[in-house]
Amino acid sequence: MIFRMSFLTNPGLGEAAHGPRHLRLQPTWEKPGLGEAAHGPRCLRLQPTREKPGLGEAAHGPRHLRLTRGMEAWVLGAYGQLEEGSLGRKLGYTFNNRNFHNVSLGQGQEVVAEAALDLAAKKGHWVILQNIHLVAKWLSTLEKKLEELSASSHPEFRVFISAEPAPSPEGHVIPQGILENSIKITNEPPTGMHANLHKALDNFTQDTLETCSREAEFKSILFALCYFHAVVAERRKFGPQGWNRSYPFNTGDLTISVHVLYNFLEANAKVPYDDLRYLFGEIMYGGHITDDWDRRLCRTYLEEFIKPEMLEGELTLAPGFPLPGNMDYNGYHEYIDAELPPESPYLYGLHPNAEIGFLTQTSEKLFRTVLELQPRDSHVGDGAAATREEKVKALLEEILERVTDEFNIPELMARVEERTPYIVVALQECERMNTLTREVRRSLRELHLGLKGELTMTSDMENLENNLYLDTVPEPWARRAYPSTAGLAVWFLDLLSRIKELEAWVGDFAMPSTVWLTGFFNPQSFLTAIMQSMARKNQWPLDQMALQCDVMKKNREDFRSPPREGAYVHGLFMEGARWDAQAGVITEAKLKDLTPPMPVMFIKAIPADKQDCRSVYACPVYKTCQRGPTYVWTFNLKTKENPSKWVLAGVALLLQI
Repeated sequence: MIFRMSFLTNPGLGEAAHGPRHLRLQPTWEKPGLGEAAHGPRCLRLQPTREKPGLGEAAHGPRHLRLTRGMEAWVLGAYGQLEEGSLGRKLGYTFNNRNFHNVSLGQGQEVVAEAALDLAAKKGHWVILQNIHLVAKWLSTLEKKLEELSASSHPEFRVFISAEPAPSPEGHVIPQGILENSIKITNEPPTGMHANLHKALDNFTQDTLETCSREAEFKSILFALCYFHAVVAERRKFGPQGWNRSYPFNTGDLTISVHVLYNFLEANAKVPYDDLRYLFGEIMYGGHITDDWDRRLCRTYLEEFIKPEMLEGELTLAPGFPLPGNMDYNGYHEYIDAELPPESPYLYGLHPNAEIGFLTQTSEKLFRTVLELQPRDSHVGDGAAATREEKVKALLEEILERVTDEFNIPELMARVEERTPYIVVALQECERMNTLTREVRRSLRELHLGLKGELTMTSDMENLENNLYLDTVPEPWARRAYPSTAGLAVWFLDLLSRIKELEAWVGDFAMPSTVWLTGFFNPQSFLTAIMQSMARKNQWPLDQMALQCDVMKKNREDFRSPPREGAYVHGLFMEGARWDAQAGVITEAKLKDLTPPMPVMFIKAIPADKQDCRSVYACPVYKTCQRGPTYVWTFNLKTKENPSKWVLAGVALLLQI
């Protein structure tokens, strides 16, 4: 969410100059705080009210708020912009009038911003400075300039600034002086499908619905677009299972899509469904998307919502919510109130487990934050400090005792007769493991000496001590390790299991009967080795090969030897659905079983043109539930359902949970 604030150099711009303003956003005061009588309320919640249908100033901001007598503020638009078409034009501040200056800050734009501020302060113009977090070194200069201009500027001079929220307290770069002298306003998006769908529809009017000569097609696709917009905006609350990455979808994407829809319907005899889906999914909304799997999700939504069946009354946007027929503007709002099912993951195509997982992660994050807020000062109490230090020492000694010696790489290489792709992978994994365990031992021994007073405690040693106490993986370890979301205790046990697996493999360099795919630093290297081995054996070009995945019905214990070609792998989990071992297909997940384990899988390499792509779901494989950059491979899994169902459900295979 973009953090927006407006800086007013002079609290004027009142009713005397421009007349009273009609307010559609009603401030709701929270509990009165200290000094509110003198300085006004500390917190307000913006609640949009729909007094009459129409594309008005309440539809898509900026919105006018009256905070205290003689002082006004503005809620900025989706990108922290004052929209010229609504507020600026009404008050006479537009680009055409040359009294509205919009500066997007970045390299070399500081001079442009200073020139705009000087001119605006002299002439009484408006200035918006976007993304000031990108010019942290210039902000002290900005603070001084605003202080100078506030003393002798034109009474109509206004400055609006926008910045993204800092990822951590250490990342706060905006000077305190600017924050104290600004009116800070955040425009929170609506929560829930009901509010999002109403807000999406609020961007249009009855006149909008009647503009197109092909009214039935236009209304149906427009409502489907509103539902699509609400879905993609609200789906991010489900975390990585919703979207691999977070995207700034905004009302501008929706309104411009409707303009495109109008133009295409007026220019074509038939509804160009393919063209519309491409424009909406690859350009309007897809322009924000950077992840290929998220792009597939966006495309699948549009394929489900915008298709010829929508004009025949046979399209269902969600279970229990069919696409409405031809109605007027108020009728659509009433239809939403009456027919939209209660809020649930089903409205987004997800399984209810997605909400359980999201709420669980939120709770864990909250408790982690509470734990980190505990006092750490050694002067708080001798007993508490001693207990803390004793715990750290005990854990430190246990890890040092249990971590194994490094692999002897020269000795291992000397035992190798032929460096096959599998052996190369094993040696690479040993080298990576040595790098990690070497850092673990070094840092722990250093901290041990520091706790005994034989070394001066450094900031790195203090951070390591805090990590050990709070059960989090130290950053230097995580940087040399594999992606993981586990706490330190679970992470260390997992590390020992990986070492044990490697030791068993390099003991005689014989392929294990079933390979623990999770145990690799780089699982892609092992999967690539499967293709390389087959390519060398059959003289096939490597770039024309693919992996075929067959899910077995036997348990891991039933496999006594590896296959002649390919490999048996285990240790994967499915999120968003489960595997039906009897039917051999993907099926609905069981409630509260968030990540059921997968059976043993047989992976082998085949020519790419011989892949069977019928009735399969292209399932992405990730290292952790964070997905995104932890992508490993794509396995084609059999399904009786339409693959789009599993795309919308965010089904994926995970190597760790």
